Amino acid sequence: MSTHDVHMHGHNVHPAPGEDVALDPVCGMTVKRGGARYRHLHGGREYVFCSAGCLVKFRDDPIRYLGPSPPVAAPTSSADTGIVYTCPMHPQVRQPAPGNCPICGMALEPLAPIAKARPSPSPELRDMTRRTLIGAVLTLPLLVLAMGAHLPAVGAFAHSPRAPWVELLLATPVVLWGGWPFFVRGLASLKNRSLNMFTLIGLGTGAAYVYSVVAVLAPQLFPPEMRDAQGRVGLYFEAAAVIVVLVLLGQVLELRARERTGSAIRALLDLAPKTARRIGADGAEQDIPLEQVQVGDRLRVRPGERVPTDGVVVEGASSVDESLVTGESIPVEKSVGANVVGGSVNATGAFVMRAEKVGRDTLLAQIVELVAQAQRSQAPIQKLADRVSAWFVPAVIMVALLAFVAWLVWGPAPALSYALAAAVTVLIIACPCALGLATPMSIMVGIGRGAQAGVLIKNAESLERFEQVDTLVVDKTGTLTEGKPKVVGVVPAPGVAEAELLEVALSLEKSSEHPLAQAIMRHGQALASAARPVEDFESVTGEGVRARLGAEAVALGNPAMMARIGVDPQPLTAEADRQRDAGATVVFVARAKTLLGLIAVADPVKATTAAALEALRAEKLRVIMVTGDNRRTAEAIARQLGIDQVEADVPPARKHEIVTRLKSGGAIVAMAGDGVNDAPALAAADVGIAMGTGTPSAL
Repeated sequence: MSTHDVHMHGHNVHPAPGEDVALDPVCGMTVKRGGARYRHLHGGREYVFCSAGCLVKFRDDPIRYLGPSPPVAAPTSSADTGIVYTCPMHPQVRQPAPGNCPICGMALEPLAPIAKARPSPSPELRDMTRRTLIGAVLTLPLLVLAMGAHLPAVGAFAHSPRAPWVELLLATPVVLWGGWPFFVRGLASLKNRSLNMFTLIGLGTGAAYVYSVVAVLAPQLFPPEMRDAQGRVGLYFEAAAVIVVLVLLGQVLELRARERTGSAIRALLDLAPKTARRIGADGAEQDIPLEQVQVGDRLRVRPGERVPTDGVVVEGASSVDESLVTGESIPVEKSVGANVVGGSVNATGAFVMRAEKVGRDTLLAQIVELVAQAQRSQAPIQKLADRVSAWFVPAVIMVALLAFVAWLVWGPAPALSYALAAAVTVLIIACPCALGLATPMSIMVGIGRGAQAGVLIKNAESLERFEQVDTLVVDKTGTLTEGKPKVVGVVPAPGVAEAELLEVALSLEKSSEHPLAQAIMRHGQALASAARPVEDFESVTGEGVRARLGAEAVALGNPAMMARIGVDPQPLTAEADRQRDAGATVVFVARAKTLLGLIAVADPVKATTAAALEALRAEKLRVIMVTGDNRRTAEAIARQLGIDQVEADVPPARKHEIVTRLKSGGAIVAMAGDGVNDAPALAAADVGIAMGTGTPSAL
């Protein structure tokens, strides 16, 4: 082991006398403090580590390596860390510390997703689950005892003097301990003058419990008409306990749905690497935690590693799997000047990149935020439920007061006893406010299940609006098809060699990231054809590409591109039509205003597309295919899939017009596309469906 080594195994190598050394708390290795590259301050004390991996493990869970009582510094509030907590149901509620929502009582959550793993299940879910299970165990015999008159096996005991005391014993922990969170939230709603379902639950179960306790301890306070032959008053212990357990169960189901959505968020966060290899100004390389990466840092990405953050390649070349954001499983070639996305996987080669976006500004962080916003969003029906609850709770209280006054004024003697019984009865009957539970829970379950299945739902309003959709507009490439086109034909013009045609095509497509370009590149590489560097490269949306190869102008694209550069594709029109009739897309290649030939590329239809379209038609949805491809190609695919309506030769701008026209005709339109070229149409549709991109354009 050389003298410059920083770490040594504590069992095999002894540090020289006088050396300032420490043990790595994760792996136990001996580390020289003076030469340690990896350091972390925790609890006012600096710890050193032998590697970036040990540093990351320690930073994520220091208690695991230091024990339950590590040395700590002054406590840090959430305000110091910049974390803002909000209510999933009422996003206007914001505060710098965790707690309960003053409007609905729900536990607050961090506004921005936190990359640090949290305990799973959450403390709130564990607590509510424990209260539910214990409450259910105690409520079941209580319910059997209360229904004893109808059950011969327990009828004798149910009528004995001891039965009310047993009911009191069973109900007390359920109501007072199991329902304690509801009483706290109900009291908070009264203090904040924001009545909600917890107000009713607290009033209803509390009134039923107190009424029953008084009936057990002092039955003589009730009029004879309210007592049975044994002098006992009817009890509501089982009603209070059952309501508490049912509401607890609703809370558990809701929290589990939120937990599943949170798991999907954490799985997305895990796509980002924990460390990055930064190249210093002196050329020295160092592995640092991802949080320390700054805009402008030069980072090395080695084969098999994930790209640490969004940036630009400044040195080297490689192929990168960007299926994270594109859904395209085939790696994309990256060279100097190409953009790379954090979380994507470097397949082959190595390159140096410059960090352009870090932290919350990266595309991966925006996708994560999209899921988090969906979890907190409200559907219109949920907003209606909130408005109904806002009136329902005070209305119930008002009715209870009116019942109390009516029995007090006009009821028989003793009027006070009857009035109290009437008011409590109203509160108990109205207590389980199902509307306040079912709506937010169903929204969260829908969004959570969607996240589990890889469907990122932007907000609850979109989820609800989707149910009303009657027209589906779909793009072809990457939506109906695999988005992995293959070259199925290379046809040179008369007098042109195939090698010459491919050389120009490969030279042009090397600078393009279009799926057709990738297909042509793969085909050329398989034939060992070479591409030459081009200058003045230009991509014309919806038409093709053009550049300068040496001293000559070259172009590749559809007939519109040929017309733009003054080339007549007529000599190969018949062959082009034949290829289109077979479902292929045709691009023409030209050099110096001379047609060199055509290349036919076919994109296979996804194996699941036909069954999916059949299911949509069974739901009476009108399906329209809108594509920028030639009409012959589009109609060939449409015939294969049984689609009746086709809009072909449509540039991205016109897709927006088509969606707008359909909406103006009264249709409720969903648009499914790749989320990039189709962004205007996705935004214009009632519901936008971005296939495999999670783009913010999908509404």
